[in-house]
Amino acid sequence: MQLVGIAYKQKKSGPMLCLTNADISLEKGVADDVFGKPGKRQVTVLSQEQWQAACDELDNDLEWQTRRANLLISGYEFSAADVGKQIIIGEQVALLITGETAPCTKIEKQADGLQNALTPDWRGGVTCKVVTSGPITLFDTIAVL
Repeated sequence: MQLVGIAYKQKKSGPMLCLTNADISLEKGVADDVFGKPGKRQVTVLSQEQWQAACDELDNDLEWQTRRANLLISGYEFSAADVGKQIIIGEQVALLITGETAPCTKIEKQADGLQNALTPDWRGGVTCKVVTSGPITLFDTIAVL
C-alpha cells in the first residue's frame, strides 16, 4: 500500500491544490487545509481502488481531486470495520479513522450520478483525526492497523 495523492484547499469552495509532499499537523491537518482544524474530520482519505470503482460505474474517468479528499492511497479498500484503526504513513504520521466520508449532494455538481456511485461500500473514503504529526511524501508506504 502506498500514498499516491496529496491535496488540500485554502478556502472552503476553493480548488484542490496537489502536492508531492506536505506536513501533517495536529493543528492544521494537511498543509493548512481549510478544514484541517482538530476534530474527527481533520483529514479525509480516499482509496484509489474504490474511487476507480465509482468512476467505472459512471463510465467516467474523473480525477481523484474531484472527490475533494486530502489523501489518495492505493492497495486498500475501506469498510466499516476500519473505524478506530490507524493509517500509518511513512515513518511517523498516524491518522485515526473516525468514520465514513459520506458523499453529499454537492458532489453531483462534479458529475451526474457521482453521489450514488460513491455511496456503496465506503467508496467516498474515510474521515480521520491526526494522532501523530510529521512530513509525508508521495509514494510513502501505508499501513492500516
